[in-house]
Formats: sequence, C-alpha cells, structure tokens
Amino acid sequence: MTRPAAAKSNPRNLDTTEKAGVGRIITYAGAILAFLIGSGFATGQEIMQYYTSRGFWGIFGTGVVVLVLITYVCVEFMTTGRREKFDKPSDIFGYYCGKYIGKFFDYFSILFVFLSFTVMVSGAGAVFEEHYGLSKYLGGVAFAAVVGLTAWFGLNRLVDVIGKVGPVIAIIAVALGLISIFRNGGLTDGHNLAFSLDMTTASSNWFMAGLSYVGFCMLWLAAFLAALGATSRSKKEVIIGSTSGGVFFSLACIVVGLGLLATVESVFDSQIPMLVIAKQLSPVIAACISAMILAGIYTTGVPLLWTVSQRFWRDGSRGFKYGTVGLAALGTVVGLILPFDQMVNLVYVINGYVGIVLLAFMLVKTVTRSVSSRRAPVSA
Repeated sequence: MTRPAAAKSNPRNLDTTEKAGVGRIITYAGAILAFLIGSGFATGQEIMQYYTSRGFWGIFGTGVVVLVLITYVCVEFMTTGRREKFDKPSDIFGYYCGKYIGKFFDYFSILFVFLSFTVMVSGAGAVFEEHYGLSKYLGGVAFAAVVGLTAWFGLNRLVDVIGKVGPVIAIIAVALGLISIFRNGGLTDGHNLAFSLDMTTASSNWFMAGLSYVGFCMLWLAAFLAALGATSRSKKEVIIGSTSGGVFFSLACIVVGLGLLATVESVFDSQIPMLVIAKQLSPVIAACISAMILAGIYTTGVPLLWTVSQRFWRDGSRGFKYGTVGLAALGTVVGLILPFDQMVNLVYVINGYVGIVLLAFMLVKTVTRSVSSRRAPVSA
C-alpha cells in the first residue's frame, strides 16, 4: 500500500484580513502569542518547571536566554518564509539542515507537534478535574471535539481567529502574575523555598532550561511561521510583528514566573498553578481564569492540529477534515493516559533538546547567509 503524497500548503489559508500595516503587525504578534500560550503557559505548569523551579536564576537567567533566542527564531522563521515561499512549510527544515537531516526534522517535528496536541488535551482535562470537579476524560474529549469541529467547518482565517485572542490571554496572565507579586510579596522567601520543595524541573540548570524551552517552541513554530511569513506584504511588518510577539511572550513568562514564585509554597504541587492564585483572590476570578486557560489551550491546540493535518492532506479537503477528526480522537486517547505535569515534562523537555540541534543549524545558516550576502558583488 503506497503512502499518499504530502499535500502542498495553501498559505492563503493563514492570511489575515487586516489591511493596514499596524493591524497586520498586531495580528502577527498575536498569532505568535496565541500559538505559544498553550496549556503549559496558561496553566502555569511549564513556567513552574522551566522558570520558577530555579528561583531567581531560573526566572531571570532562563528569561534572558528565551528573550534573545525566541525573538531571533520568530524573526528568522517569518522572514525566511517570506523570502523563500516554500512549496510546503515543512521545507524550511531542509533549508536550514540540508536534504537528509532536514527530512528527519520534518518528520520528527510532526510527531512532536502531535504529541504537543496531546498535552493540550491533558491540560484541558486537568482544568475540568481541578477546577470544575468533573472527570478529566470529559474535559479532554470536549476539548478535542471543539478543535476537531473547528477544522471540520473550515478555518480559512486561522490567524484572525487566534491572533486577537492571544494578546488578551497574555495580558490577563501578566496581570494575575503582578497581583500575586504585590499581594503576596516574599519573592526572596520564594527563591529560597524553590530549592527545598519537591518540584518537577525541566533541566539541571537555568541555562539548559532556557535552551530547551526555546527548542520545543521552535519545533512548534517552524512550519506555522514559514507559512505565515509567505502571506506577508512587507518585510517591515514581518520584522516588527515577529519581534513584538517574541519579546512580549518572553516578558510575560518572566512576570508569571515571579507571580508563581511569590506564592510557590501554595502552588508547587498543583497541576494548575494559575488557578490556585486565582482562587486566593475570589471564586469569580477563578472562574474567569479557568475560562482563559481553556481559551489559551484552544488557541494553541487548533494550529497544532492544523500543522499535522496539512502535512498529509490539502487544507479544507474531505481527507483533511476526516483526518483531522481522526487525529483529534487519537490525541485524546494519548493525552489522557498520563497526568498533565508528567506530560509537560516528558514531551516538552525531550523534544526541547532536539530543538537545540535545529537552533544550532539555524545560527550557522544565518551566519553563512550573512557572510555570502556581504561578499556578493553589488550590481551597478
């Protein structure tokens, strides 16, 4: 039985309806935020493991590493996608790594992106269980059904759908982090406690945690931003939009990390740390935050599932619709096997180190391309 050829991407399905430059810049930045703010960030679980677990070193050390590298990655992926106009977004791996290694990253990234979708399912289940007192299986199935139906009925303006939601979620998460800092204080006490508590950590030190965090984000972003960059109308929009998205996301991670550190004794063993902070304020705020978390999971879950499906079927085709629903069902089964915090630690950390290798190839390519352009003769 022969395998179906991978469908070519249709970048227009990622285009935005925004006409003005400022509007498109905001939408590009929002799309990056929405893609990165998934179950791990919105719940606070990945921030706990990558940032807060290492105290001030984790928050500021990891934070600076992520700020510099994730901004570079976002700009590089989008500008390369705009310049090269790949037949398939996944061709970006071959551009950086060559034919054979690029093929490995292509298939590996698809597997990782699918596993990341299972983390979204697990996160949705954890919210239903920890906040609403309902079965995590109900939450996981409901989340997967909504994502599958979104793809089934078509998502011709994916960026417009998620690009407006991402900044709102990020702002709310930052506000909650700031409230926790000013309300609880005790950042120094939290820093000292972080090393004595039995917390799940993403790496043995803050620097490797930063590299690993960027690594797994890269495998998420590569094909998506390559396709998004191909729809852009100007290089200026791409650079400003991608820089804004990367910088704001990185700063949001630092603020949320500090907020969790301020109340680390209460949240260190929670599946959903952000909900713990919200419950300390009021039940109404907790209800709003639970809705925000589910929205954040949704805005990441949809493009993750889209990225996998479009790799094998033409977007919008019958095969794409049925394939997406099938993948959503499979992701539900996998995502509900392990507890949410274990899913984050297993999937994100392992794949983060593979992403570091891709980062090395990208840096080499960027340097060699810059050197070649400087040596190229200038036409009269």
